[in-house]
Amino acid sequence: MNNRQGRRITQINQRIIESFSSIDQINQFAGPNLPSIVAIANIFETFRHILFPGFQYGKKKDEPQIKQCVQSLIQTFSQKLTTQIALCLDNEPEIKAQETALDILQMIPVLREKAAGDVEAAFRGDPAAKSRDEVILSYPGLQAIIGHRLAYELQLADIPLIPRILSELLHQNTGIDIHPGATIGNNFFIDHGTGVVIGETAHIGENVKIYQGVTIGALSIRKELADEKRHPTIEDNVTIYSGATILGGKTCIGRGSIIGGNVWITSSLPPYSVVYNRRTDYHIRNQYSDGLGPDSFSI
Repeated sequence: MNNRQGRRITQINQRIIESFSSIDQINQFAGPNLPSIVAIANIFETFRHILFPGFQYGKKKDEPQIKQCVQSLIQTFSQKLTTQIALCLDNEPEIKAQETALDILQMIPVLREKAAGDVEAAFRGDPAAKSRDEVILSYPGLQAIIGHRLAYELQLADIPLIPRILSELLHQNTGIDIHPGATIGNNFFIDHGTGVVIGETAHIGENVKIYQGVTIGALSIRKELADEKRHPTIEDNVTIYSGATILGGKTCIGRGSIIGGNVWITSSLPPYSVVYNRRTDYHIRNQYSDGLGPDSFSI
């Protein structure tokens, strides 16, 4: 670096520091403590290993070895989660963070049962799934769902920041955006998953299957409606195909319904409805005037 470049960096550095005073609404200097994004990602990985014991090891281990490893993981999960919750509850006694972490830990047997149902829903719902192991190790929809179930418990416990950070980490990793406040029933399957959006006040029943690009969203984004139910209710045994958009807090999709691809719904449907777009007339022509194509020629 030459002298001119060094002087330029000094000037740029000074301008950036001066902006801290003029643009102070996005600074975090003397405010409350904040959780660590890296630590939350690590907590989720530990949670996955507890949920699915034995899947994190390349070399097969016997049951006593796995149980011993899981005991260590449980300790790690509890300690790290306590630390991050304590950072979020800056003015609360540390005992509250410890008790909340233990409450979440106590839910893991229930969350394992839900995870088993989600795995089974994916395995039975996807003809391409060759095994349950494949679902557990590779399906982004399952990763998003199990992560959401942890984020949801933290949301119910009124822990700030951590649930949303976790949901956005999952969004980055899977392309699936589920707000931690959404209520989702058992045996939930997201196939493919990219572009799925499920809003904060959505209620999704049991045995629901949705495909990529589905939006379960709000009709209005006005801030004054933040405390109202803004997102739809999806009852049990509903299938929603790719690209469908379902909007509004008063919208209820009745049980057993099938929602076709790319439909737009803003009002309720009775049970066992089938919704699809009318067939579109396609105009097809060959792009080459002779109808043969670029590889068809004569000598």
